[in-house]
Amino acid sequence: MIVVHVVLTCAPDYLTRREPYRQAHIERLVELRGRGTVVGGGPAPDGLTAELVYRLRRPADLPPLIEEDPYYTGGAWTAYASRGFSQFVEPWTEPPVVLDGSRRVTVVEGPTDDPDMAQLALVELRGAGRLLFGGLLDGRATLAVMRAADAAEATGWLAGAGVWRADRLAARPLIHVL
Repeated sequence: MIVVHVVLTCAPDYLTRREPYRQAHIERLVELRGRGTVVGGGPAPDGLTAELVYRLRRPADLPPLIEEDPYYTGGAWTAYASRGFSQFVEPWTEPPVVLDGSRRVTVVEGPTDDPDMAQLALVELRGAGRLLFGGLLDGRATLAVMRAADAAEATGWLAGAGVWRADRLAARPLIHVL
């Protein structure tokens, strides 16, 4: 399986534009998650982007997953960019869908000089209940979805593992829907 991180660009009027399609969009994502295709994700709090992680058999499977989504066909999503994980730490559980915006997490990205130790550190962070899922994108770039809503706390967890330098980590908020 290929695991892919997708950043979706949202329309300027995303919150209004998504409303007629929201139920169908959520039902579709839940169904895809049930089949093992969607790992998780959600929108940025500012409504400018959304991030989803998919499992694919082949890269050609991604465009239909995005372009047939009600948000894409309805114009709430306007573009997307994807990056494949070279190594991925799966979530231990599938959390319930939360639509009220209350489940805030932090996406942390940054390079590592020791990919093998980084992979091990991510597994340990998951075991400690700090990492939801994540991995290495190109062998050195890390993308980690951390349970903390606070960016400093989330980056501190990675830096504290000793495999990433705090000054090379960037964090952004995400509403963890599924």
